[in-house]
Amino acid sequence: MPEQNPEARILELTQRLNYLNYQYYQNSVSEVTDYEFDQMLQELQKLEEQHPALRSDNSPTQRVGGTITKNFPTVRHKYPMLSLGNTYSEDEVREFDKRVRKVTGDHVEYVCELKFDGVAMSLTYTNGALTAGVTRGDGTRGDDITPNVRTIRTIPLHLHGDDVPAEVEVRGEVFMPFTVFEELNKEREEIGEALMANPRNATSGTLKLQDSKEVARRRLSMFAYSLLSTPTLFESHSQSLEALQRWGLNVSPTWKKCSTIEEVMDFIHAWETKRFELPIATDGIVVKVNSYAQQEELGYTAKSPRWAMAYKYKAMEAVTELLGIEYNVGRTGAVTPVALMKPVLLAGTTVKRASLHNANEIERLGLMLHDQVMVEKGGEIIPKVTAVKTELRPENAQPIVYPTICPACNTPLIRTEGEANHYCPNEKGCPPQVKGKLEHFISRKAMNILSLGEGKIELLVEQGLVTSPDHLYDLTYDTLFGLKKTFVNEETGKSRIVTFQKTTVENILKALEKSKEAPFDRVLFALGIRFVGNTVAQKLAQHFRNIDALRAASEEELIAVPEIGGRIAASVREYFQDVANVHVVERLRQHGLQLDLGEVAVVEPQSDKLAGLTFVVSGIFSGYSREELQDAIVANGGKIVSSISKKLSYLVAGDKMGPSKLEKATTLGVKIVSEEEFNQMIA
Repeated sequence: MPEQNPEARILELTQRLNYLNYQYYQNSVSEVTDYEFDQMLQELQKLEEQHPALRSDNSPTQRVGGTITKNFPTVRHKYPMLSLGNTYSEDEVREFDKRVRKVTGDHVEYVCELKFDGVAMSLTYTNGALTAGVTRGDGTRGDDITPNVRTIRTIPLHLHGDDVPAEVEVRGEVFMPFTVFEELNKEREEIGEALMANPRNATSGTLKLQDSKEVARRRLSMFAYSLLSTPTLFESHSQSLEALQRWGLNVSPTWKKCSTIEEVMDFIHAWETKRFELPIATDGIVVKVNSYAQQEELGYTAKSPRWAMAYKYKAMEAVTELLGIEYNVGRTGAVTPVALMKPVLLAGTTVKRASLHNANEIERLGLMLHDQVMVEKGGEIIPKVTAVKTELRPENAQPIVYPTICPACNTPLIRTEGEANHYCPNEKGCPPQVKGKLEHFISRKAMNILSLGEGKIELLVEQGLVTSPDHLYDLTYDTLFGLKKTFVNEETGKSRIVTFQKTTVENILKALEKSKEAPFDRVLFALGIRFVGNTVAQKLAQHFRNIDALRAASEEELIAVPEIGGRIAASVREYFQDVANVHVVERLRQHGLQLDLGEVAVVEPQSDKLAGLTFVVSGIFSGYSREELQDAIVANGGKIVSSISKKLSYLVAGDKMGPSKLEKATTLGVKIVSEEEFNQMIA
């Protein structure tokens, strides 16, 4: 068969992938496997790289991100993004109804919607295609963050339907699901980063990131709640919501039309506790007059519409007794205090534990054992102690003395200056650290050895068969078959037995063999180097290409990598200076794990204008990604080096370049050129 025309194939793949996305996110239908979807996406990505002129701004490949945005342009909203008046009082909701009826008469209908706790977003669609995604900002102007918005998979890049207008603006709430928030915080905790306070803050911070690839990784979502156009397309808000869903936007199915204020109050009461069953954070109910004609009649104040208001639920709080504190040791050695409390009913669940984060938080609260404490579960997933009722402090209250030795292995704890956490330095002998590192190694984002779970790892550690990741690959059928352990659930008292039978053992050995195909960046992440999360591992692997180059890199060379700071660089150096760690890496190499990304793709030569010249590239650039700029240097005869020295010809400086590199280049008299000056050199 003759080779298909690239333009036709790109169009075919684009339409197919957009359709599959629509089916998956709007109709919950998976017509193909994840593997088949990824294969099509990779084919499209390759074709677009070969034929960049044929790539659309709204190509499905933009879902994975990759755009580096130096700064976000500020744009004026066509329709102001007003805030809603809000109340915590049911009486004020009834007063709102009276004011509405005084203007419109008694025939009024409301739409009640859950108020999701996220970030308001304005989307513009032109001829059905997404052309802009803008934040609320000050209500009049917002930031154009379109590259980041395109990575949110529940936001369609193209609207579907015969009645899609030439231009329409969609308002919605971007949010981070609880499961994603928990994963993100778990990863941050493991690498020693400060935890994010709640899903809303995490969403807001994610949308401001300059690397859209990282935005894509955080799996944000959006519910559309409003449609704006000139002229108005429908007679009511409920008709607009139905149209938004029909066109392919994600509309929460929880909204309801109400004919009376009593129905509105019933909706508010029903969701007060039911909202905690949802996978995302909510903090209230929005009540809107349904008819657009009546909305127009009611009008606006300077700050908000008179035809809508928000009823906000009070944060769920309870008072209970602090019985004790448990100190847990994580895989990095960080010691985390957990409050053990007298069981109390909160937001529909019985709460007995709450995180206290670190010693600083205990000190800030002025916490003592047997205190009556205020526990809150509002927009948070995990209950938190928010205050101490000092006026109720009992006579038997006892000061809390933070431990100085590890609760798991009795090693003296250390606390690095400037860090909030205490750490156990016995990383190779402290049981929870050993177990935690192995669980991290086999996790989905690392080596993905799902046949081994926490229970099985615990058994292998107890039997002395595995104490470091390389030992996993020494396991054989004979050593595994017949192993068993009884686990007791502390909550229920029920027990279960984990036994390594024939099928279990075969599945484990197959999964271990399969894991040897994992790419270098995943192996690097799996090693569990402190501060080296999934994204940092990808950047280090891409820059150094193999484990030997990374191991040999100086701290200065590590800092030269985009987004790698001094703390990460020092941690990587410290890891490879440990003989035991190097031994583990070498044994993993012997077992056949991928510790190399392979050769860098050959760059087609364009000229010899930079022949004989050496370059260091640092910072963020508006017209290139870092890799594209390096390719341009090589294509024009130049050479990329990793460190600054007297012999260096040029330092190409972008935005947010590390100050240490700038200082060194200036001290050594190295010529510093901007992106514009570089473009002139190769023009």
